[in-house]
Formats: sequence, C-alpha cells, structure tokens
Amino acid sequence: MFSIALYEPDIPQNTAAAIRLCACLNTTLEIIEPCGFRFDEKKLKNIYMDYLKQCNILKYNSKEDFFRKKKNNRIILMTTKSKKKYFDFKFKKGDTLLFGRESAGVPESVHKIVKERLRIPMYKNLRSLNIVTSISLVLGEALRQYNFANLD
Repeated sequence: MFSIALYEPDIPQNTAAAIRLCACLNTTLEIIEPCGFRFDEKKLKNIYMDYLKQCNILKYNSKEDFFRKKKNNRIILMTTKSKKKYFDFKFKKGDTLLFGRESAGVPESVHKIVKERLRIPMYKNLRSLNIVTSISLVLGEALRQYNFANLD
C-alpha cells in the first residue's frame, strides 16, 4: 500500500529498526545506496531479529536509479524544510515516503525533484526526531487514513 524509502542511511541500528517496523506493518522498505555502513545481515541481525524474512526490501544503486524506477509513483519527502504538516496531508495508495540520511537529510537536488514535502512539527530549537520515530508517526497517519485495512 505504501513504501518507505531511506536515502543513503548511515546508522545500521536505525535501518534494522525500520526493517522491523516495515515488516510489522506490511510496508515495503526501499534503500537508496550508498549506505554509510556495510549492509550486512550479521551486523543487523541482533536488532531486526527474524523480521528480515518478513520485510520486502528493494535496493537502488543511486538516487538516479531510485527516481527513474519511481517515475510513476508519488514521492513525498519528509523534511524540516516544509511548511506542510504530515497530518494535514491526504495520502494515497502507492505513495512512497522518503526519509533523508540521519546525519544530513537529502541534498538540494532531491528537494528539486520531489513535488510533495511534509514535516513533523516539533518544539523550536530542536533539530529532529529519530528517523524510525519519524517513520512511525507518518506511516501510522497514512495507514490510519486507510483504516489499517491491510494489516489484519
């Protein structure tokens, strides 16, 4: 129903937690490489436990590869550089929710490509939430709009 895309993730524990979350919510996880770590099953196994087998994971060699293959999909970038709040947005079946690199977000070139940008409102002077916390909030809202129809 929805996809979560991670742009060049650089913290293996967060990627493993995203695998677990996406497995539990029957959501495809898309990883735009290069990762800031070696994507190694042994390294991530203690965190994702046995959820890897339950998660549909797609990998892209680059952002160009990702955007070429997703040209017919609506991509929504989660960013602190937007005025639109995620809970005021109408999600559609097939949306891809794109989350930036933990240490640096996404480059300006990605901001120029995507048409939809959303943010999670937070108290001022705070930088950001953990990426998996952010994914949980936004994916939860997208699924709520569809009554979690595909989970039971």
